Amino acid sequence: MDAMYANYYTKEVMFILIREFQSPDEEMKKIVLKVVKQCVSTEVWKLNIYVLIFYLSSLKTSGVRRMALDRRNYRQLVETTVEIANKVGVKDIVGRIVEDLKDESEPYRRMVMETIEEEQTSDDANVMLNGFGAVVNSLGQRVKPYLPQICGTIKWRLNNKSAKVRQQAADLISRIAVVMKQCQEEQLMGHLGVVLYEYLGEEYPEVLGSILGALKAIVNVIGMTKMTPPIKDLLPRLTPILKNRHEKVQENCIDLVGRIADRGAEFVPAREWMRICFELLEMLKAHKRVQERQNRVCTTVAIAIVAETCSPFTVLPALMNEYRVPELNVQNGVLKSLSFLFEYIGEMGKDYIYAVTPLLEDALMDRDLVHRQTAASAVKHMALGVAGLGCEDALVHLLNYVWPNIFETSPHVINAVMEAIEGMRVALGAAVVLNYCLQGLFHPARKVREVYWKIYNSLYIGSQDALVAAYPILDDEQNNIYSRPELMMFV
Repeated sequence: MDAMYANYYTKEVMFILIREFQSPDEEMKKIVLKVVKQCVSTEVWKLNIYVLIFYLSSLKTSGVRRMALDRRNYRQLVETTVEIANKVGVKDIVGRIVEDLKDESEPYRRMVMETIEEEQTSDDANVMLNGFGAVVNSLGQRVKPYLPQICGTIKWRLNNKSAKVRQQAADLISRIAVVMKQCQEEQLMGHLGVVLYEYLGEEYPEVLGSILGALKAIVNVIGMTKMTPPIKDLLPRLTPILKNRHEKVQENCIDLVGRIADRGAEFVPAREWMRICFELLEMLKAHKRVQERQNRVCTTVAIAIVAETCSPFTVLPALMNEYRVPELNVQNGVLKSLSFLFEYIGEMGKDYIYAVTPLLEDALMDRDLVHRQTAASAVKHMALGVAGLGCEDALVHLLNYVWPNIFETSPHVINAVMEAIEGMRVALGAAVVLNYCLQGLFHPARKVREVYWKIYNSLYIGSQDALVAAYPILDDEQNNIYSRPELMMFV
């Protein structure tokens, strides 16, 4: 639209917008804010005055405080205000809303601070912190007269009973440390360093992580030589904190130790550094479940490789001996190792199947589901490895222990059992497994029939041709001949 027409229509519509913004309908207010935001984006110089008139009029309404409670309207109002500030200048807007930081409504105060900060954050608790940090950093050296008062408030809040308040105070120190250096307040920073040092016994890990972050910020700007407390006293206090398994504590503590090691290693005795090194080595050990699993998998693979390279008799006795430990996790680990080991060594397992059978018997009869699942998996790999190598007697024996588990309801267990039976089909032949199946195919209970037909169907898919010879012989009838003489022929 032409600038002249845009100017005229905006002027006319602005009074309607002011009127509609005072409406109790929240949706109407939201639409009005969108319209204003679109008007602001047009290049009309007189528009600035109209928008400012609208904005100042709208802020006088009590409905703005209610809008702070609704997240959608909250966001729209913040975005529109920032857009207007970009258009008419920050001075007019901030000068108008800064008084609202003293408003009695907390959500409204938070909205005003977020608008001043001009940074959209998802965490409400950080809005005030980020806003205050942004203001202090913007003021730079001009904030020097206020630093003693700010630090006094921080020290008071570090002693607050609320963990969130203590954490916020420590986070604020890390945000304003650079400005304190610019204002040459090294003595004040040294005092804060001593205060933070005294709070290193904090019990809440989130707060402790923030305290370590604040110490790190002070050490960065003040330097190693001027740091109080001295580095030789600070580092020994960090050694036990390295044992804390909280991620934030570990990250900040390691970062702080690293900076001290980089810039001030000579201030700390060699014995203390040795202690730190051992603690850091301990931290390299996996403590997350994913890493623990990775560790176990790598160990199992290593055992299997040793078994294949140096023959299984170098590994199996030690593994089987570990199974005697009466602890579920240890026994599960042994069974998983055996499963992968027999999968890896393949045909080499034929000489050791009889030695391992009693162990698998015990596992397949265990009350623990995971025991039976892992044992069934081991049986599958064992059966596939020794197929056609004359170990059928041991496999039939193990099949007798696997078979009762076909009625398990756990999906993981039933999958492992079905796979073990599939392995037996390959090693023993479909006819042997069919003999186990026939007893339940026409059972009166539907749930029993379903399981047996499931096994039969997998047999039929995998070894359809082999099943023909195993079907029962039917007598000929008057009109039908069921005998197949060719099946009786041997070459």
